[in-house]
Amino acid sequence: MKTSIKYLVAIFAIAFTFVSCSNDDETTVNELDGITKIKEITNDTHTIELYSQMGSLEQGYNEISLRIKDNTTDKYIKNAEVSWAPLMHMTSMSHSCPYSAVEKVTENGTLYSGYIMFQMAQNETEYWDLKIDYTIDEVTYTITEVIDVPASAKRKVNTFMGSDGTKYLVALIEPNTPKVAINNMQVGVWKMQNMMTFPVVDGYTVKIDPRMPSMGNHTSPNNVHATQATTGGLYDGKLSLTMTGYWKINLQLANAEGTVLKGEEITETVTASSIFFEIEF
Repeated sequence: MKTSIKYLVAIFAIAFTFVSCSNDDETTVNELDGITKIKEITNDTHTIELYSQMGSLEQGYNEISLRIKDNTTDKYIKNAEVSWAPLMHMTSMSHSCPYSAVEKVTENGTLYSGYIMFQMAQNETEYWDLKIDYTIDEVTYTITEVIDVPASAKRKVNTFMGSDGTKYLVALIEPNTPKVAINNMQVGVWKMQNMMTFPVVDGYTVKIDPRMPSMGNHTSPNNVHATQATTGGLYDGKLSLTMTGYWKINLQLANAEGTVLKGEEITETVTASSIFFEIEF
């Protein structure tokens, strides 16, 4: 009997320790790991905190996260439905850009996330603002604030008219930290349906030809053109970078039938495509 009691006590102690560790693990999960707060937007009821991996926004593709804090309780909201709408205010017109829906990152967390692809940078007279609409317990709120979107240091976005008469936007997403290796490459492709609507383009191919202009315009082996795995998704390929330095990633956009809509093949006489990305590391 004594042996049985000791055995049960030991089992209880192990179980208690396991549960305690599990609870500790849950409470120490950091939702903000790897992202940095870039802005706070406040209205009468809430403060919205914006976060990004880079610690800022820039012209091109941006993954953006947000949290909503109740100004009265200082607690973060877990049950909101969130949407956003970026708008570029130009001197003679306004337009939007490609952007995703805003989704909850984890079921029990406070973080919401999505992407916005700013095809233009701000300047002295033209600027972006971000309108955020959100619903909490069937009450709807809205807030709009000017945001900083400076130009990217290298070319990450191409906006052009295709030979089919459609205006396209092609943006570099990955690699963010290129290496001398075969890098995973990710690209976004959208079209301009109107000034406010930029849907994802499905079923195309982004052909790549990386070159080093300062090194005889040599290319690299084992590159894989970027294609789309799922409808409505981004495009994935492989980018081979054989040395550090400045690379021009020459592009061609081909439709589902294989017809090239924009961009030129690199030859002895054609040293660069009219659409390209730039990488330097």
